[in-house]
Amino acid sequence: MSAGRVSVRAPARPARLFAMPLHAGAQEAARFHRERDRRRLRAMGVAVALGALVTAGVLGVVGLKAQQVRLSYRLDALRTTRADAEELNRRLSVELASLRSLARIEDKARRELGMVAPGRDQVVLAREFVAGGSGISRAMPSRTAAADRGSTGERAIRR
Repeated sequence: MSAGRVSVRAPARPARLFAMPLHAGAQEAARFHRERDRRRLRAMGVAVALGALVTAGVLGVVGLKAQQVRLSYRLDALRTTRADAEELNRRLSVELASLRSLARIEDKARRELGMVAPGRDQVVLAREFVAGGSGISRAMPSRTAAADRGSTGERAIRR
């Protein structure tokens, strides 16, 4: 080499671009690494979404059936309660009719209160209730008209 000449040596190029020396463990890891397949990922996503949708639908149907069974039990209980209430209502209406019976009231008045049936001479009918009578009720048009008149109507009723 001469003194005036400078020689620059170019660095050695590797045989492959981005080539690295691989040992046995790295070679095995490199063999399992694959690029993502977009179609396969999309198909798996669609399958998972459809599976979730079907599962939600099945669970919804099962939930609705359980609710239907629960409501049918409640409906049966309410029908039983209604039938019991109707039976009680029927028994109470029969009892009420028997309690309102005039014969029972008259019998109770005689036994417990010592009352007796009135004689013919003890009963006096008011003129208002006698057929064809000339009582005050015929003289006044109506009770409401008598009440509107105030004290004059009251005096006429008292007579």
